[in-house]
Amino acid sequence: MSLFRGAKKRPNVVPLMQKAVLVLSVRLFFFKSRSCGSLLPLAGQSRPSPLRARPSAHRPVPVRRGSAVPAAPLRPAITMENLRNANTRFALDLLRRFNENNPTGNVFFSPISVSAALAMVLLGAKGNTEAQVLKTLHFDEVEDTHSRFQTLTTDINRSNAPYLLRLANRLFGEKSYSFLPDFLTNTQKLYGADLAAVDFLQAPDEARKEINHWVEEKTEGKIPNLLSEGSVDNMTRLVLVNAIYFKGNWAEKFTEANTTDMPFRLNKNERKMVKMMYQKKKFRFGYIPEVKIRVLELPYDGRELSMIILLPDDIEDDSTGLRKLEKQLTLEKLQEWTCAEHLHSTDVHVHLPKFKLEESYDLKSDLAAMGLLDVFDSGKADLSGMSGARDLFLSKIVHKAFVEVNEEGTEAAAATAGIAMLCMAIEEDFNADHPFLFFIRHNPTQSVLFFGKYASP
Repeated sequence: MSLFRGAKKRPNVVPLMQKAVLVLSVRLFFFKSRSCGSLLPLAGQSRPSPLRARPSAHRPVPVRRGSAVPAAPLRPAITMENLRNANTRFALDLLRRFNENNPTGNVFFSPISVSAALAMVLLGAKGNTEAQVLKTLHFDEVEDTHSRFQTLTTDINRSNAPYLLRLANRLFGEKSYSFLPDFLTNTQKLYGADLAAVDFLQAPDEARKEINHWVEEKTEGKIPNLLSEGSVDNMTRLVLVNAIYFKGNWAEKFTEANTTDMPFRLNKNERKMVKMMYQKKKFRFGYIPEVKIRVLELPYDGRELSMIILLPDDIEDDSTGLRKLEKQLTLEKLQEWTCAEHLHSTDVHVHLPKFKLEESYDLKSDLAAMGLLDVFDSGKADLSGMSGARDLFLSKIVHKAFVEVNEEGTEAAAATAGIAMLCMAIEEDFNADHPFLFFIRHNPTQSVLFFGKYASP
């Protein structure tokens, strides 16, 4: 979620900015506004509804990489591949930041939720602010970003899928603040994000509760209270919310009777007991000798989504045993290690712990370290594509994600030949009794929806 803020205008002084917030049900941003005067009330409102667009001579600008809709699509297949690659690079950037901050702890987040929320910010960004968002998201090599994201969201949100996957967006705006019609039209058209009016000015806590209720509803109750008390105030002007929820059953379920208590090795010296699931079935499996890891694909019903697990052979360092893998993990390596050509179907003895993770992140410092600076600076942020004036900046970004893995499946809320040698044994062992990386992938688009590290029960 993103929060946008603003502040009072002063004579002969550049107006202070207003706050804006971006919220993700797996992610949250806060935006605030620089100026809190000259706010025109909306007439005849009896309930939260789309905010009034600010009358403006601003019309859609010529399309750039960050702009809304091009006159004609350019190489659709290549462009979608570029978007997928950009999202995966961004996911790995975030993973590295989280690992640096907490090298022995668990990690779980939804990179596509974060990307989608920032892409909505991109719709209103101009100048250097726009350039920094594009570079941070690796969108500078993606033509027609927003239309491609629209296509991706449509593919992911397929209504007749054998799994439940929802990716939803909504804008909550101060009811007396005016937004440009182009911004409102594009967020709704491209991201399905309607703008609902709330009273940040007079009743910020009630607005916060309304936002939390929407997020809780969209995540089937798994992420309540996304926004803590005080996270929005009467300077907040806009909250951009993205919520993602996934629930899928394994294509090959684990039998509950086979689940037993077993030790999980946190490092060379520490162990904790976990509920370890077991089954022997045919799965796609590969071995990467250069980093000594086993790769296992566990498909969900319908096989459109899979959990991919990267498991080191053993703990070879003084922390989680993942250090070598994490250092070498790049887009190219991840695609190479997990592509269909490098995984073969074979009988696998699978030991996998049942686990539940709920992680919260304030992403402002992480994104700033990745190059996203101006959008957080009230003196430099240019989000004039939202309001027609440089009166908004991003004050806070919070991301919260939940995942539960059990015998039935997964519930979650928040891509060169020859290098990987395949083990062609009749049966393989995959014993996840020590830390591992995992991600949930939408196979038709090869998009990473969730990324995690399980290191501590």
